Amino acid sequence: MPCIPRKNITSDERLGDLLDKCAREHPDNDAIVYVDRDLRLSWTQWSAEVDLVAKGLMGMGVKKGEKVAIWATNVPDWITLMFATAKIGAVLLTINTNYRRAELDYVLKQSDMEYLFLIDGMRDVDYVETVYELVPELRKQPRETFRSETYPHLKKVVFLGPQKHRGMYTMNEVKSLAVSVSESEYQERKDSVDVHDVTMMQYTSGTTGFPKGVMLTHYNIANDGYWLGANMNYCSDDRLCINVPLFHCFGCVLGVMACINHCVTMVFCEVFDPVKVMTSIETERCTSVYGVPTMYISILNHKLFSKFDFSSLRTGIMAGSPCPIKAMEQVVDKMNMKEITIVYGLTEASPGMTQTTYDEPSMEKKCSSVGKKLQGIDTVILDPETYEPCPDGVIGEFCCKGYNVMKGYYKMPEETAKVIDKNGYLHSGDLGYRDSDGYFYVTGRIKDMIIRGGENVYPKEIEDFLYHCPGIRDVQVVGVPSQKYGEQVGAFIIKDPGADLTEQDVFDYCKGQIAWYKSPKFVQFVDAFPENAAGKIKKYKLREMAHELWPDA
Repeated sequence: MPCIPRKNITSDERLGDLLDKCAREHPDNDAIVYVDRDLRLSWTQWSAEVDLVAKGLMGMGVKKGEKVAIWATNVPDWITLMFATAKIGAVLLTINTNYRRAELDYVLKQSDMEYLFLIDGMRDVDYVETVYELVPELRKQPRETFRSETYPHLKKVVFLGPQKHRGMYTMNEVKSLAVSVSESEYQERKDSVDVHDVTMMQYTSGTTGFPKGVMLTHYNIANDGYWLGANMNYCSDDRLCINVPLFHCFGCVLGVMACINHCVTMVFCEVFDPVKVMTSIETERCTSVYGVPTMYISILNHKLFSKFDFSSLRTGIMAGSPCPIKAMEQVVDKMNMKEITIVYGLTEASPGMTQTTYDEPSMEKKCSSVGKKLQGIDTVILDPETYEPCPDGVIGEFCCKGYNVMKGYYKMPEETAKVIDKNGYLHSGDLGYRDSDGYFYVTGRIKDMIIRGGENVYPKEIEDFLYHCPGIRDVQVVGVPSQKYGEQVGAFIIKDPGADLTEQDVFDYCKGQIAWYKSPKFVQFVDAFPENAAGKIKKYKLREMAHELWPDA
């Protein structure tokens, strides 16, 4: 069934409106599926659950505009809270699942959050114990009169699980409070929500400096999500496997908001695991799956890959970091994703700014570009010094203006002014160019650009070249400080299993094939790259490693 794009570029539908429409138009279709939990809810069932939790939150005292934080993996309660808070005008504050004590302390203080929902933990981080260490009053004071000296805004903490924890409520207790809220009170609250109200606050990944709370409205993420889905030709027959984290825009906007706009079934994985992803795709006959390049690479190279059936797949998104052409070609050929798309953007842009489309006529454009500007968004390449538009083919900074631009950083007006200029353009900090056909290309970060002896070197260009070197599975290129040249080119390389590759092999592969000043001066073989919880590679960490490895460059 083809997607029929709406006539108007933007819509004033709030998140709750979109969910109600899915329940009304496709009541018995699957809305949410968890294969490993054997959980399946129709749009009617899930909509009722959202209403129950929304009224429970009101019964617990959540007011319009208050922040409800969630520190959890992709558990079922996560997405329910996303829409329950939206319906009552509260703000869902998403917390990075990899945060530890110091980072949670920072967010608790900076965000002024009133409510915190959490699971028991992830990997080696015990969320419950971390909260007790930061908020010892939870163990000492009655829940009803709890007050924290360090975090005076914090009112209640809720544990998302059946266990009882001192000072914390359970989700069942929250739901039980729904009876105290009448239908008229609930309706009045829903009616008070404006499409331009902030509905979500996401903290930037913090790869540089302190994390900033990005305030996103219903209007931002609902409209961005609609066009992201339309460009994949989404309809109610589609089924998306969501394995990317919900706390990040990749999961909750490119994933959930694209689905909710087109009534697409959401098949969740709580955390990324190649086998669970492949099992979910095969079992539920998913038509779409998302991932950052490293996720796709780990699936393609998994020893059980050939045992699974990918014939139901057709589309999806590869995003989050520059997409290796080699990996894209393998996804198209081996995973049957001939209609896969690439999205470029950032959290502050809700997040999509550009996208390739499902029916992209050129495989070369599909693999190497990040597509054309998203419908209704003025995406441009500006000169970083003059802010004037760059001619086609000339590298400048990715900027955009439109319905997708964030409301601002929470309590950081000066930081907001640094990224949204006087003309309303959001500055990404990313370098790239547009070709004469309107396709955009990412060449790197402004801070990642290597300047060697006055020559500008763009890491992605070298990475794309090295991906084709036999024996290289993945590669990241960074600048190495040099007294003589300013910077030299360094390459961190993950080998293919069993590959007998040496540093000299890499040097020889580059010799005579790319400009001498672009060829890596240094090579280091590694088992993995440092990543944040969203799968983005922390290039600043690689730069730190490079400085330690080659201090006399």
